[in-house]
Order: sequence, then C-alpha cells, then structure tokens
Amino acid sequence: VVGILGAGSASTAPFLAGFREGLRDAGYIEGQNVVIEAQWAEGHYDRLPVLAAELVHRPAAIIVASSLPSVFAAKAATSTIPIVFISSGDPVQLGIVASLNRPGGNITGVNFFAVEVASKRLELLIEVVPRVTVIGLLTNPNNPRTGVEIGQLQAAARTAGKQILIVEAGSERDFDVAFETLVQERASAVLIPTEPLFFGWRERLVALAARHALPAMYDVREFTAAGGLLSYGLSLTDTYRLIAGQVARILKGAKPADLPILQPTKLELVVNLRTAKTLGVTIPESFLLRADEVIE
Repeated sequence: VVGILGAGSASTAPFLAGFREGLRDAGYIEGQNVVIEAQWAEGHYDRLPVLAAELVHRPAAIIVASSLPSVFAAKAATSTIPIVFISSGDPVQLGIVASLNRPGGNITGVNFFAVEVASKRLELLIEVVPRVTVIGLLTNPNNPRTGVEIGQLQAAARTAGKQILIVEAGSERDFDVAFETLVQERASAVLIPTEPLFFGWRERLVALAARHALPAMYDVREFTAAGGLLSYGLSLTDTYRLIAGQVARILKGAKPADLPILQPTKLELVVNLRTAKTLGVTIPESFLLRADEVIE
C-alpha cells in the first residue's frame, strides 16, 4: 500500500497519472502489486494529523506527502515508515531533513524551491504589466512556508520600485473578502503562490481575478488553462513522475536516508492570450517567444 497524504483536494488526482506511470515504468502496477490509497484534507490542514495516523495504521508501506503541511503531519505520525515528499520550501532550513544529499531518517523527496521561483514570477508579472505599482499577494496563514515567501517577495518588489499588498485566505470562505480588499487598496495585479488550498479552488480564484479585472500570475499551467493570465512553475505531472521514481527505489530496498532530494530543472511559462485580450493587457512579442505554451 502506497499512501498519499494531500493537504489539498482530490482535484490533484489527474496528476497522479504521472505518478502511476512512473510506478508502472518501475514494475509496480496498481491493482496488481501495489495499491494507492489517498487521503485528502480538502484545504483543512488541521485534519492532516488524523489522516496521517490512518495511513500509519493501515499500514502503508510508504507515505507520499504532497505538500509542506502534509510533510510535517506525516513526520509527526511516524519515524519508521518511509516518507517521500513534495516540498515547496527548503527542507533543510525547515528542519525536515539533515541535508539535500543525505536526508537521514525516514524521509526523502522532491524539492522545487517555490520561494525562489516566486521572485521570478513577480519579475515576469511586472514585465507584462510594467505600470503596476501595488501588487496583491494572496497568502494562506496556515502554511509554514508563507513567512519566508512574503519576505523574499517584499524585498524583490522594493528593488523593482513596487509595493506588495498582503491579503490572507485560510479557507475558501475568505476568497471574496480578500479580492475585495485588493481592489479597495488599489492593487492592480495579483500573485497567487504555490498553495494546496488555492490549487483546489483554482477555477474560483481565476473567476475572481477576472471579475475584478486583475492581471494574475499563478504557479502552474492548470490555472492558466482555467482562464488565468500567466503561470510559471513546474509540470505537476512530471513532478509526480519523479516522486514515483523515489517510491519505486524504496520499494526495491533503498533507504530514504540515502536517497538525495531531487530538484526538477524544467519550469514552464504559460500565457493565456484570450484572457490578456479580455483584460486589455498587451503581451510583448519577446515575452511570447519565451513562453513554453501560448493559449489562444
């Protein structure tokens, strides 16, 4: 049994196709020699400890923790069952592992340094809407990575002569008020960072950005495919495929402590020209030439 502990919702399930494909390539086929059991917190992070305990008692042979809140819950639940994580913050700095090359303990995984990538997203958003002065940042105060990301983005914004306006949303009920605050405080663009809660409600967030005519930058192409203006980040399918490789190595006898933390190298820039037209935003030709995908 391979357990998946997700802080978000089952809407992440399509990307599990990459996970299943990676397992299949390694000889593990669902329903034949492996069972995948997923537990989703639906954005309610306080549920994660109970869900992690259920996977431990199952017992799962391995737990895949698909976000930082999931990693901390899984780590608190077991020190013996291998944990393979997807982390959006520095796992050494956060105290999850001893080092990137030799994690130690029962944990390894994939880290994509979302905090560092966030500054690049800000840079790209400013390139598309250069006259913007106040940029909103939607944050989830329940995510342990939030403080680090805010600090880095504020520093990058000051360097660019811009101001970051922070609005919080700890649940989907906070979204409407958050966007109303952005408009009231005269934000003219918004950053939606890597966050399981936000991903699970991506269509609603895209709709709110459209309703308030706010150019928005997101972390993965699924937001842009749903009508968002811009996204810059990892391919979730490829990331889950990397995770599957780590899981397969452990199932074949490798120790998590000895498996280096992997770091994906490919980031994709996606532009939705239809949304740009609706917002009256002109995307520079040089920007479009750098895009990995242009949705027309």
